[in-house]
Amino acid sequence: MYKIIKRLIDISLSGLAILILSPLMIPIMIGLKLTGEGYIFYLQERIGLKNKPFQMFKFATMLKDSPNLPGGMITTKGDPRITPMGGFLRKTKINELPQLLNILFGDMSIVGPRPLVKETLNRYPKELKDKVYNVKPGLSGIGSIIFRDEETIVTKIKEEGKDLESFLLNKLSPHKAELEMWYQKNQSLWVDSKIVIVTIWVIIFPSSDIVYRWFKGLPERPF
Repeated sequence: MYKIIKRLIDISLSGLAILILSPLMIPIMIGLKLTGEGYIFYLQERIGLKNKPFQMFKFATMLKDSPNLPGGMITTKGDPRITPMGGFLRKTKINELPQLLNILFGDMSIVGPRPLVKETLNRYPKELKDKVYNVKPGLSGIGSIIFRDEETIVTKIKEEGKDLESFLLNKLSPHKAELEMWYQKNQSLWVDSKIVIVTIWVIIFPSSDIVYRWFKGLPERPF
């Protein structure tokens, strides 16, 4: 019953949000067309339910050839590949809004684990990477909230001269996987509602630690 109700909520809220946010998204689309490299949407293959790939929508915030430029799939704070409007869109998370289409089409849910690229998922512990997507990926989720500052974390590791790949493989990815396992054990309409509220809260107050006060039993952050 939870899955049926959640899907109905996903369809209703994503459709309503697209209508309400159109006055915001249309000027952004025009702005993207007139700046950067002139393209509006960025489609990327991500991993979805039961580890099946799908095409995820985002507003374009980086140069088209970014994956083949220095930095590859890892984005750092102040990355030179970010377009003129891209920095603002990424900071405010507005670049994620086109994923409302993925929710409407059934590829994603409003709340769930972040849809990862295959390369990133492969860093997850073997015993967990086949379980993370036993639920649909989400526009937001417990991992998205806690690691909203991921670009800053990655930048700091690189500036300190530490082995970034080792950090991603041994600390960041295992902890992300544990957070998604926590969500699967605790998922409910109430938890989903709280995640949506906290997501909005931390966008307005990015330094807030409310997530650790609202959700009990979260895996302890190892760094």
